[in-house]
Amino acid sequence: MDYVSVAEARGLRGLRLVLSAGVPGPWGIAAKAIFKARGVPFVAVRQEIMQANADLVAWTGRRNAPIAVYDDEPGLDNWLDIVMLAERLGSGPSLLPGDPVDEALALGFSAQICGHGGYAWSRRLMMTREGTASPQSEEIIARRQAMMSGYGMRVDAVEAAPQRAIKILHGLVKQLYHQRERGSDYLVGDHLSACDIHWAAFSQMAQPLTLEECPFPPGMREMYDQMPPEVRAAGDTILIEHRDRIFARHIGLPLEF
Repeated sequence: MDYVSVAEARGLRGLRLVLSAGVPGPWGIAAKAIFKARGVPFVAVRQEIMQANADLVAWTGRRNAPIAVYDDEPGLDNWLDIVMLAERLGSGPSLLPGDPVDEALALGFSAQICGHGGYAWSRRLMMTREGTASPQSEEIIARRQAMMSGYGMRVDAVEAAPQRAIKILHGLVKQLYHQRERGSDYLVGDHLSACDIHWAAFSQMAQPLTLEECPFPPGMREMYDQMPPEVRAAGDTILIEHRDRIFARHIGLPLEF
């Protein structure tokens, strides 16, 4: 993927999307797919994972990615703010259901997938635990330690993470079977919503894509695939069937990052 530097991005107008270069971070994958689905062009701006990114902090006040910056507006890094920006700037079918109850349900699923305390947050906490896979390479251990330090993760939250992830997976499975019974291929309603894109992007933390579909850097696919057996058992083939359908119809493979 082609990136510009922060210095170059600051002199541009339109949408600049800060992304972690060289890694398939699910928050970044989701942001790209959401803007693509809404037909919003953007310039990709390089962020280096686990680095200080001082120039990025000076520009946006943030070190991590993704960050969406439109014209002279403040940068946005929250998943909901990014969805709403795509809705405002984009065209064509909305990524939010027209029915207000369905919209609330779709946004609720997105929050459970990628919000604070949600599935991805819980899986990331699990990646900091000792003994989630054997053997573990020095690179995986170093990634785990850096992650725990960088996000200020608490030990009690780490211990509670598996049950939280299981609860969310069960909810997604129940909803997808309900939708299948009514003839829909989507999580909510009969059309693509942001929550479908969010699950596709974050499903990497349930079952990673193949190396052909997503050329992970060394050690990262193994780290994503580490999980307690009870969390793995909570999955269901319908989750991956849905993920594969969304990638095939709306996002495209292989992923570029």
